Amino acid sequence: MPLRLDIQRRLTARSERVKSVDLHPTEPWMVLSLYTGTVVIWNHETQAIIKSFELCDLPVRVAMFVARKHWIITGADDMQIRVFNYNTLDRVFMFEAHCDYIRCVAVHPTQPFVLTSSDDMLIKLWDWDRKWTCCQVFEGHVHYVMQVVFNPKDNNQFASASLDRTIKVWQLGSKCPNFTLEGHEKGVNCIDYYNGGDKPYLISGADDNLVKIWDYQNKTCVQTLESHVQNVTCVCFHPELPVILTGSEDGTVRVWHSNTYRLENTLNYGMERVWCICGLSGSNNIALGYDEGSIIIKLGQEEPAMSMDSSGKIMWARHSEMQQANLKTLGESEIQDGEKLPLGAKDMGSCEIYPQTIQHSPNGRFVAVCGDGEYIIYTAMALRNKSFGFAQEFVWAHDSSQYATRKGNSVVKIFKNFKEKTTFNPDFGADGIFGGFLLGVTSTSGLAFYDWESSSLIRRVEILPKHMFWSDSGELVCIATEESFFVLRYLAERVSAGQESKETLTEDGIEDAFEVLDEVQEIVKTGLWVGDCFIYTSSVNRLNYYVGGEIITIAHLDRTMYLLGYIPKDDRLYLGDKELNIISYSLLLSVLEYETAVMRKDFTTADRVLPTIPMEQRTRVAHFLEKQGFRQQALAVSPNLEHKFELALQLGELRMAHELALEAESEHKWKQLAEVASTKGQFSLAQECLHQAQDYGGLLLLATASGSADMIGKLAEGAEKDGKTNVAFLTYFMQGRTDKCLELLIKTDRLPEAAFLARTYMPSQVSRVVKLWKENMSKANQKAADALADPDQYSNLFPGLQQALLAEQFLKETHVGVRPAAEYPIVVSNEDRDVLEDSKGFITKGKITEPGVSDTNQEAVGCMNESPAASSEVIIMEEPIPIKHEPPAYPVLVTEDIISFPEEAPLSVFASKDHAEPHQAQSECRVKGENMKSETLLIAEEHLIQKPCTEVPAKDSEAIQSSPVEVVGSSDEVADQGRASAAEAQPAIAVSEEEERQTANDVPISTDLKANSGIASESAAFEETSSPDQEETDTISMVAIAKEETPIAKQLVEELVSSEPTELSLLDVPSATGQAFSDLILDSALDSDEDASAALKPVAVWEDEQEQEEKTAEPPAETEDGSEVGSLPEAEPEGSHGTAEATVAEQEAGSERSQDPTEDLEEIINHEDLDNLDLDSFELEDIDKLDMNLLDE
Repeated sequence: MPLRLDIQRRLTARSERVKSVDLHPTEPWMVLSLYTGTVVIWNHETQAIIKSFELCDLPVRVAMFVARKHWIITGADDMQIRVFNYNTLDRVFMFEAHCDYIRCVAVHPTQPFVLTSSDDMLIKLWDWDRKWTCCQVFEGHVHYVMQVVFNPKDNNQFASASLDRTIKVWQLGSKCPNFTLEGHEKGVNCIDYYNGGDKPYLISGADDNLVKIWDYQNKTCVQTLESHVQNVTCVCFHPELPVILTGSEDGTVRVWHSNTYRLENTLNYGMERVWCICGLSGSNNIALGYDEGSIIIKLGQEEPAMSMDSSGKIMWARHSEMQQANLKTLGESEIQDGEKLPLGAKDMGSCEIYPQTIQHSPNGRFVAVCGDGEYIIYTAMALRNKSFGFAQEFVWAHDSSQYATRKGNSVVKIFKNFKEKTTFNPDFGADGIFGGFLLGVTSTSGLAFYDWESSSLIRRVEILPKHMFWSDSGELVCIATEESFFVLRYLAERVSAGQESKETLTEDGIEDAFEVLDEVQEIVKTGLWVGDCFIYTSSVNRLNYYVGGEIITIAHLDRTMYLLGYIPKDDRLYLGDKELNIISYSLLLSVLEYETAVMRKDFTTADRVLPTIPMEQRTRVAHFLEKQGFRQQALAVSPNLEHKFELALQLGELRMAHELALEAESEHKWKQLAEVASTKGQFSLAQECLHQAQDYGGLLLLATASGSADMIGKLAEGAEKDGKTNVAFLTYFMQGRTDKCLELLIKTDRLPEAAFLARTYMPSQVSRVVKLWKENMSKANQKAADALADPDQYSNLFPGLQQALLAEQFLKETHVGVRPAAEYPIVVSNEDRDVLEDSKGFITKGKITEPGVSDTNQEAVGCMNESPAASSEVIIMEEPIPIKHEPPAYPVLVTEDIISFPEEAPLSVFASKDHAEPHQAQSECRVKGENMKSETLLIAEEHLIQKPCTEVPAKDSEAIQSSPVEVVGSSDEVADQGRASAAEAQPAIAVSEEEERQTANDVPISTDLKANSGIASESAAFEETSSPDQEETDTISMVAIAKEETPIAKQLVEELVSSEPTELSLLDVPSATGQAFSDLILDSALDSDEDASAALKPVAVWEDEQEQEEKTAEPPAETEDGSEVGSLPEAEPEGSHGTAEATVAEQEAGSERSQDPTEDLEEIINHEDLDNLDLDSFELEDIDKLDMNLLDE
């Protein structure tokens, strides 16, 4: 039978005439020497030239690798030997070796010797360790010496071929040849030694077109090969296969069987004459050199012929010699994964055929050798011949008593107990057969499964397999193809039922015979089953095993390895390579049993096996359980903290994850746990985790999302302490603490940013920051520092600075602390606010801080402008005042000192600090927004700006009550008051005690203000005044008018008063302000136990219709100790006088503004007796003077 050879072309390299080729033993390189004098190095894997250099102008007839020295040795027709380093291409040495063309160079396999042959008929030996000294010259040939070759079995012996028609065998150290072989009729061109140890053969090729095989021990020619039609130029024994290759000038390469000398194949690639052939030990690659280039071909398969039985006995074939090794000889020695095992090989004898495959029977008693178209079955112990026959393939059944053979492409024979049982011809042919639980026959149409007993078709599938592997149970089978592998389950019960009923039988067999479990996109080289786990080596040199849809990598291999078997008692997996080296890897049987039990859902067995699994392997088991969906079991099994933490997060076991995070102390774990806790709504845990992780960004997100002002405050302090300046700056800025932001920028030397922040939010600090900036910049560039303008020195370069300072003071005094989130819809965003516009007409409690005023001066000014009773600060809160008729644009801001009112008194006074007498309470109410000005306690700023001395409209006038009200001046007055001293800011006009007593007799109301009332007191007072009675409102309004009008009007009002009860349960103000406060809804959480009392104290006021548009006045109010509170509309010069008439006139104007636009009130005001008002008490000169002062300011 012909030898089964697979011939593949690996590389085709076109070039000039190739005189020699050589293959590198370890790198995928091929070196060529060309007739043009060039040397080229190819990478036959990438099929690219990696190096090329021109040696000389004459032909280079030989180039060889010396791998142990990283050299290339070349010989050319210029008679020079050149040595190059093939990594750097540096020339190591060069010398003239002969006096004629150099034909061949041979390198000693172990010694530093090189043989050269030449047309000068000499052979010379060179020693490179002695600086390329010529050690010996061999003379004897009488013509050109074409080739010299060292004997691989005896390195001190070499042979030479010459055109004198002889072959001479020489010994190193001897000048004369050992013997001469003669037989060719023409010159001998080439020779080669047989590499195997069983035959002392030498092959030669000559110009007589013949190839002769010599026995150099008997000195006889044993065979002559006749096929070529022209000169034979090169011959080669294949280093691995039983193959002889010969090349000729006829352009063909012929492949001969080295045992039978039968011509197996003829290769003709159409590249003209063949000049050289080179093989490489340990490889199936062959390099060929032609006139037009070079080719690399691969012969046969690289998988070695070796097999291992279940007891650990390994048998392999080294050429035709059978050898055996036993793993038991290793004893108790420690075995390292991936290390070569020190096994001693035992020679079992020579095989009559060249083994291409070796297979142990399932029980290990027999071993089958197949090759050369024959098979032989030996006993495994003594290698005795048990059976033989002709076959191209041989396979064992799952039962050792049965096997099958394939003869040709159409006949399959089944044997039982070494006797032929059945012969059948598959319908679609037989290109290959596979053993196992079923007999597999492959053809061009697919794969067919046959029953071993009946030879009946079980199932045909359209797949072209390369390998097939059955599990020991016969339930699972892996079919490997060119691109992937399939895992199928064999359903024996359905097959039996189908065979009995014959209902499901089709031309393709039983449809339900197999169930496809999985397809994996990996190429399987070799494989085997252990339980339900399929272990295999892949095309990318990985050792993996597949179980339950999961692929687990055991090891990464550094070269191609082939699986031999698994020894359960050793828990080790054994592999071999093409050089017959054996290595091992650990793979615990308990792990495989556990995973097999889980796949079969046999959890009882799995629980029983689990304790036998070592702790270091349980992580792998836990990962397997996780992949199968058993996460809870994986959490219980896994000893790895990282894995347990991940599983705890996936299962929502946050308490366990928290404990693991505490143990691990990993910032990444805390962040992961915080994220999961946030998604599950456990914000306290999330906060703790973020704190542990020092994740200030996450804490900021959590604090802002939860609306926790306390958390934001603590975060700001912690971030600043830990140097997280970005987060600290942002949290301070969110709190409105721009002073902290400024100091943070200064502290971190971000002075330019600090200057611009101060210019935008704190203009009073601009000068201080600019000074620091200039000082810092002067160290680097004095000129640039001088270019910075300080507003203290160049105020003209800062337009609008005064307005900005006023706005800063306005924002400072109306600053809001914490506001409930429910107020978000009514709070106007900063983008829609105009702070400069809002601050117009605002009267500060203290002097406006100038940019150049130091902190000490600021404190002094503050002390002069504030009374001792108002020194303590109160928490600033803001309450929205919804208006019934017109929605407010801004909520009302209640500033630092809150006024408390008695239960039976209406809201009366909001006095500013600047106009408070000593021991008097300070309070103020400001309204933000343009639409609120007509219905709140603020003076209409638009009218004050446009007409600072004209009449205040009636709508605004109604916003001021007939009781003492804070007077807000124009922007000019505010600027003047900011510059005024404490003495100048004292009230200039007051009402005498007698007048107070006289007015108190009309309406028994007293004023009682508390200095430091709480937020709850304010809420109580607001609730008291939130439900006005219309009749009471009208009564109070008329009382106020009666104090100022004619006796007729006064009498009319007193009659109205007398018709009402003397003790009123609640007095309210007939104004839009009272109405606004009546609609105020306060948070009950802000209530306090402290009650406050305040009452209106009406004062007699005279009205002058011509002057009421010019002035506003604020009557005094009494505090608890009886002291009076005076208010000053604007700061007057020291020479200004304050008479009682002026006071009455100002009070008259204030009373006029507080009138309610009701019909009853209009009737009283429009009464005909009002035309007879006495205007003698008014001094117009004083009013004009006041107006002039306002205009001057």
